[in-house]
Amino acid sequence: MELALDGKTALITGGSKGIGKAIAKGFADAGAKVMITSRKAEVCESAADEIGGGCEWEAGNVGDPEHMERAIDRTIELFGGVDILVNNAATNPYAGPMIDADLPRWEKTIDVNMTAPFLWTQMVWQKYQKDNGGVILNIASVGGLETNPMLGVYDVTKAGLIHMTKQFAAELAPQVRVNAICPGLIKTDFARMLWEGDGGDMVAQQYPLKRLGEVEDIAAAALYLAADSGSWITGQAIVLDGGGQIKF
Repeated sequence: MELALDGKTALITGGSKGIGKAIAKGFADAGAKVMITSRKAEVCESAADEIGGGCEWEAGNVGDPEHMERAIDRTIELFGGVDILVNNAATNPYAGPMIDADLPRWEKTIDVNMTAPFLWTQMVWQKYQKDNGGVILNIASVGGLETNPMLGVYDVTKAGLIHMTKQFAAELAPQVRVNAICPGLIKTDFARMLWEGDGGDMVAQQYPLKRLGEVEDIAAAALYLAADSGSWITGQAIVLDGGGQIKF
């Protein structure tokens, strides 16, 4: 099947850089009309220019219901619908043992990584996809499938997002397909502290494919899941980690 999104509209949170921008670019190149959101207007505007294809943007806090409604309504007004929602925006304000995490950073991580995708999905469903169908893609993490001595808080939220994906896939079928992508270590600014320098080389050598992920790797998988090629896939958490989950 052709990997095309002609006539479709996509709304991508955290779409101004990294994985989100790569997905937006891939979708626009495949024929979709794209709306991106992020916190800073100037960053959104610059990213939209790079993405091309008439990409539009709406700046705001990903967890703010008023921002969500404004972005969704504007997408429907400009493009006629929200056929694809990509819950990509995430945060990781705390690194260290989960047992030592303070409440404010715990709550912020949950608000952005779990509550926000729940609310975006709920609002897109209510405003458009309940009657018109569509696709939801959640950007989770391989961290949601295992433990980590330093990223436990972040990983717990990604585990929750993976289960949320399965729950919504069951509830929203057959109108809406819901899947998650679980990247390994991707070379983004968000993850720079994990891959820059010798640390990244050490991680790459642990992967059977001997390299870290690039944002284009995730964008290609997102396109496959969003297009007709993924029409019989729902409730799945697709791991993209260069084979890192393989154990000998």
